[in-house]
Amino acid sequence: MSVIKKAVFPVAGLGTRFLPVAKASPKEMLPIVDKPLIQYAAEEALSAGVTHLIFVTGRNKRSIEDHFDKAYELEADLERRNKTELLESVRNILPSNASCAYIRQPEALGLGHAVLCAKPAVGNEPFAVLLADDLFDATPTVLQQMMQVYNQQGHSVLGIQNVPREQTDRYGVIDAEPVGSGVYKVRGLVEKPAPKQAPSTLAIVGRYILTPRIFSCLEHIGRGAGGEYQLTDAIAALLEHEPVFGHEFTGKRYDCGSKFGYLQATVEYALRHPELKDRFREYLKNLEL
Repeated sequence: MSVIKKAVFPVAGLGTRFLPVAKASPKEMLPIVDKPLIQYAAEEALSAGVTHLIFVTGRNKRSIEDHFDKAYELEADLERRNKTELLESVRNILPSNASCAYIRQPEALGLGHAVLCAKPAVGNEPFAVLLADDLFDATPTVLQQMMQVYNQQGHSVLGIQNVPREQTDRYGVIDAEPVGSGVYKVRGLVEKPAPKQAPSTLAIVGRYILTPRIFSCLEHIGRGAGGEYQLTDAIAALLEHEPVFGHEFTGKRYDCGSKFGYLQATVEYALRHPELKDRFREYLKNLEL
């Protein structure tokens, strides 16, 4: 079985739910305390053994490339001032064995189109897809959990979460049968179904492990929900050729694509931050509104 070494990060979206801040600054660079969302996603991929990070970018996304690049002037200044801890935090964003590639998505045509743009860099091997909007607090990480399922089943794996039925129209939703603890064999998928039409309440969240056959499926689908090329539609086509599994992960998900979810993550991560947690907890206790 192929070892998964590549991960795709679709980061070309317009971030309309975070305007006006997302007008010139990528939503993936929004900080959770002192680390941007995209770094959390990259660290999750690296924790699962990925060594090649592929970013599908768009206009106004240059700061993502800069974040993962070496900052000579900043490092020299921190070293001169003996700011050792800060220096290490900047130098160690990526380990020495990791590499980055950047591919421009010329137009935001949906998640499926973004993944297809990564085909030249991925090649003919399985790969992971991580959406930085979804932040997970989980041990092992969600992608590590999914890698275990992939190693057992040898086929594509979708990260899934049980959601309230009234929220199914926000997600791709699977029709599936359980085949193990937290593991489902997918029978079908529907993108953003109305609650009454949803086949289940098992929603696909922002983690995928996909076999390379997904690319041929992406090349043949038409526009789907919202007039975009939906990854969900390509996975439905993939089902005609090979099995697909869903993994109901263990851990907590923060929907940082929404303002409320982003604020939740910021507060809860601040309450665990080694430098801030005590002062911040005291501040919240004494806050008068």
